[in-house]
Amino acid sequence: MLANILSGALIGIDAYPVEVEIDVAQGLPQFATVGLPEGAVKESKDRVKSAIKNSGYDFPVRRITVNLAPADIRKDAASLDLPIAMGILSATGNTNDKASRYLYMGELSLDGRIKAVRGALAVAVSAKDWDIDGLILPSDNAAEGAVVNGLPIYAVENLAQVVAFINGELELQPTTIEPPPGNNVQDSGEDFSEVRGQQHVKRALEVAAAGSHNILMVGPPGSGKTMLARRLPTILPDFSFEEALEATKIHSVAGLLSHKIALLQQRPFRSPHHTISDAGLIGGGSYPRPGEVSLAHRGILFLDEFPEFKKNVLEMLRQPLEDGQVSISRAALSLTYPADFMLVAAMNPCPCGFLGDSQHDCTCTPPLLHRYRNRLSGPLLDRIDLHVEVPRVPHKELTDQNPGESSSVIRQRVNRARQIAPYPQILQTRRKR
Repeated sequence: MLANILSGALIGIDAYPVEVEIDVAQGLPQFATVGLPEGAVKESKDRVKSAIKNSGYDFPVRRITVNLAPADIRKDAASLDLPIAMGILSATGNTNDKASRYLYMGELSLDGRIKAVRGALAVAVSAKDWDIDGLILPSDNAAEGAVVNGLPIYAVENLAQVVAFINGELELQPTTIEPPPGNNVQDSGEDFSEVRGQQHVKRALEVAAAGSHNILMVGPPGSGKTMLARRLPTILPDFSFEEALEATKIHSVAGLLSHKIALLQQRPFRSPHHTISDAGLIGGGSYPRPGEVSLAHRGILFLDEFPEFKKNVLEMLRQPLEDGQVSISRAALSLTYPADFMLVAAMNPCPCGFLGDSQHDCTCTPPLLHRYRNRLSGPLLDRIDLHVEVPRVPHKELTDQNPGESSSVIRQRVNRARQIAPYPQILQTRRKR
């Protein structure tokens, strides 16, 4: 008895079809999986066996062979649990021929419940062009997949529900979601009107947001560098559907997308700690995953205490800042992740932080100051368009009760600037420099 079931797997942020071939034959009881399965896939046999039994079906006491094609690409996702289980049930006559017309993704619990998986959006985007009747996803991933128009997405809770749907015993309606608003900015409770003084820095951030410029803020502790950076997302230009889809795919592949969010509504803002490794920032691992530069795609990468990052880690920023993507090569494969982000960095002018401060004396020696500034190379600093001094705000300005200009007003000007010079034109100009 032979069955063919379709699923999907990920290479980078793109998906490819995986044919799950199941052969149930006479012989000593055995469950063998071939086709370069890795840890999570090798362990699926125990989850699948328990899920089938606890869902009320008989598990065949025969020789079961599972082939995952193409066989030359490694598979390491637990999302293959559901298609393997459906393949076994189809091979033993528990489902009709319609089972081969759908694509399945889902991790099985021992009691037959179907858990959420990562990368559902990427698979849905690719599966739109495949010859299938629909995509069957866990309920927590259904809204994520429904973002893609033209492909029916069916949400399921457990294995028995999937079998009943395939056999026509249960009717499921395709999942639909409301179209995302075009100009939505989530209320984070932060606004530029809360910042007192620093008018020239606000203006520099506005210019940076309009032109997608990288910016470095230099100033003593307490001058408001971090406060200003965290309010920068509130004045960024509108997040288009295409940009949101790109950013959401990366977060979905990384497993960072909440099941309550179908599509990111605000540009990403990533702020890693200065102890981050090169693999954490750029991406990597034995099977490369996206790093912070890719998670910040179409948004902001904020590096506070800029010189405190390891120099070799910072030097790796040079390629993505130049090309808008990052390439990761390993022995088994080579992947390219998008990394078109806006770099916002903040640093003190010296190790003690008080160089040029009118209220404190700097205690740094010239050699110490030289070593501090030497942590940032010239080629890296050349890729940062704006360097802005952020002085300490006088007490009189801090106690001023008149609110400053709000983020919504500044954002309107940024949007008007983007209408004059659209982002593709800005990107082309930046690449030529």
